[in-house]
Amino acid sequence: MKIIDLKTFVVDCFRTNFVFVKLYTDEGITGVGEATLEYKEHAVTGAIEDLKRYLIGKSPLDIEAHYHNMYRDAYWRGGPVLMSAISAVEMAMWDINGKSLNVPVYRLIGGKYHDKVKVYANGWFAGAKEPEQFAVKAKEAVTRGFKGLKWDPFGKSYMTISNEELETALACIGAVREAVGSSVDLFIEGHGRFNVPTAIEIAKEIACFKPVWFEEPIPPDNIAAMAEVRRKSPVALAGGERRFTRYEFKDVLEKRALDYVQPDISHSGGLMESRKIAAMAETYYIPFAPHNPSGPVANAATLQLAACTPNFFYLEIMATDVPWRKEITDEHLLFADGYMHIPDLPGLGIELNEEAALNYPYQPHDLRHYTGSLTDIRPPESMPYF
Repeated sequence: MKIIDLKTFVVDCFRTNFVFVKLYTDEGITGVGEATLEYKEHAVTGAIEDLKRYLIGKSPLDIEAHYHNMYRDAYWRGGPVLMSAISAVEMAMWDINGKSLNVPVYRLIGGKYHDKVKVYANGWFAGAKEPEQFAVKAKEAVTRGFKGLKWDPFGKSYMTISNEELETALACIGAVREAVGSSVDLFIEGHGRFNVPTAIEIAKEIACFKPVWFEEPIPPDNIAAMAEVRRKSPVALAGGERRFTRYEFKDVLEKRALDYVQPDISHSGGLMESRKIAAMAETYYIPFAPHNPSGPVANAATLQLAACTPNFFYLEIMATDVPWRKEITDEHLLFADGYMHIPDLPGLGIELNEEAALNYPYQPHDLRHYTGSLTDIRPPESMPYF
């Protein structure tokens, strides 16, 4: 079997653009992957084109060799652009492997450990501005069956936070906690906002609400600084969506910088690299809770990874999405009582509708994290997709 073509599909999804990769083989078997890299779509599609020159004519079955060569021969190793491109084509090769053997990918990387995984919602807060609005939307999300809710209550703060801004954030967290009760897990997102003393202060202030974690309280660039926050924080810390490969996570684990690791399968190197990161974390007794707010192919791949990962903790998923999400793939998800079930279809268990994908072409979008418009994450016509 040989790879004869590679195509990318960039699909507008309101807050960013999905970036899908499709590999074609001379035996008619195709594979899909996802490289959604927010606000850097042109860069990642360019990197994918560079990888295409290497992949054409190669067997899609030799995944480990191709991963090694693409990483090695890039020379400028790592980083979000290269690793997102590699992640997508790696996923697509696993998809082809599974289809060629008529088995789900998890069968090829360890077999099933989990039949289902617990889910927490992101994006459930779309449009909310005041604490009371967050509370109403939180109740709605819990009614749908979510066991956990994640959001960033910090407005447009960066590095420091005023007393007024902090009081507003605490009022928002308090309103949500009161609305959903103690049985629902809360996850507080920081988006890499704060400096070390501010992050420590906030961690102490939010501890009374008993969140599962405080995510990315400071920028991800300095592991020692994150370890300093962790030492003084009464709340567990999570992070890793902006770290790539097992080599970067080795430093995170050795320096005891995080309590939960969150690599993103679309950026960290794909399925096998993420599986290796999870295994490294397991030796430190650190739970694995991958970042997963992107599109249907990344979610399908993350579910395959979840199936065979013993220390898998929680699955992140967007509560709603653009209406056309249902058009661009044949995604079928079984969500019940707060858990997402692992599908058993061959490969990743998902197919891309090329024609539909072309109907929603690239649109430029800008980062909202520090503008005060964080909750403008979904269009008015957004809807559940599972």
